[in-house]
Amino acid sequence: MLFTNKTYDILVYIAQIVLPALGALYGALAAIWGLPGEQIVSTLAAVDVFLGALLKISKSKYDKETEVDV
Repeated sequence: MLFTNKTYDILVYIAQIVLPALGALYGALAAIWGLPGEQIVSTLAAVDVFLGALLKISKSKYDKETEVDV
């Protein structure tokens, strides 16, 4: 699976910045306000790990396809 450069950059931003920040924010607020937190934070973490794996696979395939023999 290869993504366009723009799609890849957006997904990397989501995986590296948005999802971890959202999980941390919700986890903190859940503890403060007594909201259900563990399931939601764990779900965000699982989605983030899955997205990271897809991005790694995509980058590896891209690197192989663009590899130049020197």
